[in-house]
Amino acid sequence: MNAEAPLVEIADLTVRFRTPGRVVHAINGVDLHLNRGEVLTILGESGSGKSVTMRALMRLLPSRRTEIRGRVQVAGRSVLEMSQRQLSAFRGKVVSMIFQEPMLAFDPVFTVGDQIAETVCRHEGVSRKAGLDRALELFQLVQIPSPERRLKAYPHEMSGGMRQRAMIALALACRPQVLLADEPTTALDATVQIQILLLLRRLQKELGMSVIFVTHDMGVAVEISDRIAVMYGGRVVETGPVAEVIGNPRHPYTIGLMRSRASGGMKGQRLDAIPGAPPDLSDLPQGCAFAPRCPQAGEVCGASVPASVAVGQGHAVSCFQASALVDRADAHVGSGVP
Repeated sequence: MNAEAPLVEIADLTVRFRTPGRVVHAINGVDLHLNRGEVLTILGESGSGKSVTMRALMRLLPSRRTEIRGRVQVAGRSVLEMSQRQLSAFRGKVVSMIFQEPMLAFDPVFTVGDQIAETVCRHEGVSRKAGLDRALELFQLVQIPSPERRLKAYPHEMSGGMRQRAMIALALACRPQVLLADEPTTALDATVQIQILLLLRRLQKELGMSVIFVTHDMGVAVEISDRIAVMYGGRVVETGPVAEVIGNPRHPYTIGLMRSRASGGMKGQRLDAIPGAPPDLSDLPQGCAFAPRCPQAGEVCGASVPASVAVGQGHAVSCFQASALVDRADAHVGSGVP
């Protein structure tokens, strides 16, 4: 970990959605941090809480039916204590977001160039011409061909890959310190996915941004990350440097994700899929949420939630079985037995 304080700190974050007749426990005590200049990937199945965590960080969840508790700090400022006016200045300028589907993020009745210029004018107080000049500069930065002509295009006149690049340009318009990328390659074909990933990684290094990248694709996580946080049932179950988590996964869920990936040498073989289905977040089990699907689950796993324990340098896991292995290793070392 860097000696300086993390740029983003999330501590004991809980998010509840109240609907008629039930309460959805979407996030259940998440602890995360993001260092300056780092790419952190949040990995997990649909419904694990990845996108809700990102939206909580920007306070984009519907306030009337959402209850958020915990601590969320960005650049030393408490996001959960900000007024609406402070949030308006914070979004886009300090933290910006690339959404899954750019067609839904852009207004269909205005040109893409006008929408990016409006963002620049709003946050930086410049003229419309200066805003359009900045939009052109951004289109060149994200390598959109014929950028002058594309500025005058409406969202529906651009291909999916082109819209995604325009979405990245919009997110970068006000030079944010933190970029949140919520599965930005999901709707794209494989070739365009790779192009977008390489583009994001290049921009992150050139601009010195910190990035939180959300995905359910292990291959994408390996390609872009410095660190990985694996989520399940609204909790972080494993976190650490990408090489450590991928090369030496310790949580049964992370191991299951690794084994369920298809590879070139598996033709004709069945995937080793994780049995069962993700938990109902309105009716979570008392103990570890993964216990009903876990091949290693014991009696203690169904009774209480495991705490996070260190299993390596910067590598932590929330699992009773992993904790037992660490305890036995510590006892072995302490006994003096070689």
